[in-house]
Amino acid sequence: MDQFTKQIFQKAAIPTGAVGLVMALVFWIAAGAASGVGALLGVAIVLPFFLVGQVLLARVLRSNPQMAMTVAMAIYLVKIGVLAVLLFLLAGATAFDTKAFAATILTCTLVWTAAEVYIFATTKVLYVEPEAQDGPGPDAPSAQQLRSKQ
Repeated sequence: MDQFTKQIFQKAAIPTGAVGLVMALVFWIAAGAASGVGALLGVAIVLPFFLVGQVLLARVLRSNPQMAMTVAMAIYLVKIGVLAVLLFLLAGATAFDTKAFAATILTCTLVWTAAEVYIFATTKVLYVEPEAQDGPGPDAPSAQQLRSKQ
């Protein structure tokens, strides 16, 4: 696992899980066991969704970076589709509080997204590959010199 993916797990997954567990505890105390179970189920859906998506995207970035945006959009569409199906199937559930479930999903998604925005804004990513040790040295012609010779 690369350093960037580890950073996402540390700075996004841990706070999201912590916020979800705090919400579950608050819902459990404030509104009973059904609300706490709904909140725990919300956390149990959000964390794997984002973690699996991040792992898949990291693998694609390592093997074929040109496909990153396509795969990211496909992962997003699959997540939205699966979440829509889950919400449809669980709409009439009485075993847990659907409002606590929805509030936890929304809050955990916002926490994860805010953490990712923070990580992307503060991480310095090289967009130019540094020259290799055995690559062209200082005597090698520049791109402008090569163009002028043509």
